[in-house]
Amino acid sequence: MITIGQLAGYVGVSVKAIRVYHDKGLLPEPERDASGYRRYGAQDAIDLIKIRTLAESGVPLARIRDLRAATPEEFGQALREIDDELTVRIRGLRATQGRLRRLAAGRLAPLPEGVATHLEHLASWGFTPRWVDLQRDLWILVFATHAEHADALFRDQAQTLADPELRQLFLDYDRVYDLDVDDPRVEDLAHRIAAATRARYGPDEPAWLGAESDIPALVQGTVNESSPAWRRLDTLIRAELARPAAPVRRPPGTGSAGGR
Repeated sequence: MITIGQLAGYVGVSVKAIRVYHDKGLLPEPERDASGYRRYGAQDAIDLIKIRTLAESGVPLARIRDLRAATPEEFGQALREIDDELTVRIRGLRATQGRLRRLAAGRLAPLPEGVATHLEHLASWGFTPRWVDLQRDLWILVFATHAEHADALFRDQAQTLADPELRQLFLDYDRVYDLDVDDPRVEDLAHRIAAATRARYGPDEPAWLGAESDIPALVQGTVNESSPAWRRLDTLIRAELARPAAPVRRPPGTGSAGGR
């Protein structure tokens, strides 16, 4: 027979933990000896090892208490279920670890191979490094926050840039970055982008971008913070597109850095 302190030392838990297990009904409290001390035997140590193992596996104490009354078959089934739950948790932890390592390496999120290839093409088309970096950050943002729509959004922009005339609009968008907000080239570009948007999409919303989507505001807000000229350009385009009886909202891939 051993004391509570010895039991705690043998099993690797604290005396306080054992007392909690007593209070919660997980471990029966033994009788006290003539000196008033609790004395524990081998079965207590075995039961405490089971409790510690389950608790370390994340099993709630209430569930551990219920398992005390389980048959061997029920206990075995419960252990298999707990093992399955641990497998899911481990998978999630590994994914989190991967994101942490990418963050440490300066990569906030992985981008699909097609997006990475597309970004490499931007420089060869004449886009500035500033634009390429912004595009990368925006696509990381979209894929991280709207994964269900990101592929469709990217395909739309890729198709847009495959058209030389529409690609030129993007190039012009890139180049107004440093212009004064009142430069006439900003207003001219706004008219051209609005016209191209109407020609490409007409009055209807794209099927993959419902009215409840917050992607345009999320991405365009990021773009507008980069340049007063870009912010002015966005305001002019919105005004231009609001004039028809059936307003058209620009989806990603037409008038901004991948965000509309």
